[in-house]
Amino acid sequence: MSFDFALGWAIATALVAGFTRGFSGFGGALIFVPLVSAVFGPRVAAPTLLIIDGVMTLPYVLPALRACVWRQVAPFAIGAVLTVPLGVMVLDHADPLLLRWALAGLVAVLLTLLVSGWRHSGRHTLPTTLGIGLFAGILGGAAQMSGPPVVAYWLGSGQNAALVRANLFGFFALTTLASGASYALGGMITGEVGRLSLILGPAYAAGLLAGARLFRGASDRHFRLAAYGVIAVAIIASLPLFDPLFWR
Repeated sequence: MSFDFALGWAIATALVAGFTRGFSGFGGALIFVPLVSAVFGPRVAAPTLLIIDGVMTLPYVLPALRACVWRQVAPFAIGAVLTVPLGVMVLDHADPLLLRWALAGLVAVLLTLLVSGWRHSGRHTLPTTLGIGLFAGILGGAAQMSGPPVVAYWLGSGQNAALVRANLFGFFALTTLASGASYALGGMITGEVGRLSLILGPAYAAGLLAGARLFRGASDRHFRLAAYGVIAVAIIASLPLFDPLFWR
């Protein structure tokens, strides 16, 4: 596998991941981390996404902070911030191949739950939201994937796409700060991460812009179908089982 091919793969992945994030408010990590991990490893992929997503989403985060419902966002964010360092420990010590399999399996379970039409009562009890936040924080620290448990909960409550998207931008703004501090303390913000962030940042930004523009004309049904489809493709493409097809 040549470096140029690996870099081209990463640039294309960043473009698609940015588009997904711009359209739905989540999903960028579901695409970026597994697929970029296949060529650069999770310890490089996760911090790289943290940097480019944190910088490139600022124009979208500020309006979302005014539109989101903080009484819904805060318990998830508090729980996630508490356990992000635990997730970073997992990233630092877990076998990369095993971590990729575990993340793919977890996301597949959450997608199955969403597609099944599962709904909950919509009562946002504090123990439930804190618990989901704690779980999301571990995933966020390990692979920048704090979104799926929170997305599953909010979509399962039947809330409209615009509110879910705004809440997600608010949630990720807070968890990004916690993840960034943990990665920096863990020595994961390396020169390689910085160089890759500079290269992939423009592609991610272009995808964000295109996805945000498309969202303006999307219905709630289209929002959900697009979210499900993106997650499904990311699961399949990121399975280590298919590595020999791409990287031989």
